[in-house]
Formats: sequence, C-alpha cells, structure tokens
Amino acid sequence: MDTVLSGIRSTGNLHLGNYFGALRNFIRMQDENKCYFFIADIHSLTTHPDPKELHGNVKNVLVDYLAAGIDPEKSVIYIQSDVPEISELYLYLNMHAYMGELAKTSSFKEKARKQPENVNAGLLTYPTLMAADILIHNADKVPVGKDQEQHLEMTRKFARRFNNFYGVEYFKEPVAYNFGEQLIKIPGLDGSGKMGKSEGNAIYLADSPKEIEKKVKRALTDSGPTEPNSVKPDYIENLFTIMRVVSAPDVVQHYENKWNSCEMRYGDMKKQLAQDIINVTSPIRERILEIEKDDAYLRKVTQEGAEKARESAKKTIEAVRQIVGFKKF
Repeated sequence: MDTVLSGIRSTGNLHLGNYFGALRNFIRMQDENKCYFFIADIHSLTTHPDPKELHGNVKNVLVDYLAAGIDPEKSVIYIQSDVPEISELYLYLNMHAYMGELAKTSSFKEKARKQPENVNAGLLTYPTLMAADILIHNADKVPVGKDQEQHLEMTRKFARRFNNFYGVEYFKEPVAYNFGEQLIKIPGLDGSGKMGKSEGNAIYLADSPKEIEKKVKRALTDSGPTEPNSVKPDYIENLFTIMRVVSAPDVVQHYENKWNSCEMRYGDMKKQLAQDIINVTSPIRERILEIEKDDAYLRKVTQEGAEKARESAKKTIEAVRQIVGFKKF
C-alpha cells in the first residue's frame, strides 16, 4: 500500500476545478492507499492573510473536504500548523537548499511579480516547505497539477541531496500520481485559464443555486457561430469543457449539434449548464451546511488527524535528527 499525500492552501472554499480536477479521485483512492490530506495554513502566510480570516478559511476547506467525501476513518486529515515536526524538517531542508535554485523557480518569479511589495523569505523557500510536507511522511506518491510539477521535482532533488550528503537511503523520491488517467483542467467562467479563487472566476461547492445561476449567466460568450462546424473560441470551448463533466452525454451532444449548425442559443445553454452544476453540487452543499454547524465533529476530526499525522511525523524527525548528528547526552 502506497503512502499518498495531498494538500490544499487554506484560502477559502473548494471550487469545481478542485473537485473535478482531483478531489473525486482522492475519494476513490482512499480504499487503496494510506492517504494524508492536509490544509496548508502555514503556506498561506506567504501572502500575509488577515488573522481574523485565517481560521475561517481553514474551517471552510476542512468542511468542504469532508462534505465532498474525504473520510477521516479511512484517511488522515490534518491542519499543517498542528504538526510542528513539519516546520522542523523545513528548517533542516533549508540548510541543503540554495538561494540560486530557489530564486529560479517559476512560482517564486510569479509571486514576486504579483506581490512586489511582499517578496518574503517564505516565498523563496516555498519549495522546501512543500518538500517538508511530503517528506515528513516519506510519501510514495503526490497528486499534483501541471503548476506543481516543478515543486515535486525539487522535492525529489532535496530528498536525493539529503541522502547523498549523509550517505543514507532514508528519504524516498516521491512520484506524481495522476490516477492512471489524464487529469481534467476545469477552466474559469471568464474565458481565461483555469478556475481559481485568485482569478475570481470560480464556482464553489458551497455556492447556492442562485449564486451558480448568476455566475454562469455572466460567463463570457459572443454572438454565436457564423459558419457550420467552425472552431470554437477558447472562451466558448471552456463552457463546453465544464458541461462535459457535469452534464449527460446527450445534453453535450445536443449543444455540439446546435453549435455546428449555427443554431446556438447561449441563453439556453447557460440555463442548462447552471442546472446541471446545481445537480452536481447540491448534495455536497447540503452536507457542507450540516457539517459546518457541528463544531464538536470538526474538533474531533482535526484532533485525531493531528495525532495520527504527528505519530508518523515524529518517526521521521527522530530518524532525521539521528542522521544529521543530533544526539542526547
């Protein structure tokens, strides 16, 4: 049984991109692997979130994970800051990470461009914290998207470098886990890139039917095709991509036919798309509304998750301390 680790930043609710991109696969893989799911609240500090909002954001992500089907009886769910061993391993790995290689990462360059007034050391060493998240459980596999592949490769590099420096074969070199299939990239409703909170183009699992209808209605469209069987612009293809994951095949084919025959009515398509999204998300939303009121259950899940995660993490830290040369008198 492989050890699989996945995390998500504590920046708010999960959206359709999270769910169809990977979360459904996480639910399936719980029966086949030893899974660790963590909420990366320490990572979020690189953008200096409002302290008044941080806990609420963590709760939102936790509730969404549970409502979507992550089972704390099968998997370990924990909050990153509840496992101090991660921060300790992060410190040790930083001693073997070099400023030049960290500064070359695409994520650092992008963040530095987006927040030039806040280019902090945490942004620079983001890859080593991610490596600590993974190596603290000596994970075999990590589900990652295209945007995180470089960080996973750096984790492999740090693991290899640690082993070589100390002459051990302790850390595994984790590999990307794509569930044996092509991962779905859910686009945003604004016609640009992937769906995401920072882009402001997301539909969240917790959104009400009215919110979903309003968002879909605002999705970017045009006056429609003027020639039969023409190529769809990216922003129209985006709508079809979302429809393919929430709608029945015959519904998708119906609107493909309408496009190809130049009979497309976007109002009808958006109405159908909104209803199909509502059908998919409503059961999850109902569970979200139920779970978010149960503070006792959330407390139990996070406490037990922290205990299980720390049991694994302590073993790693004890071994690393011995390897590094820290010994008690």
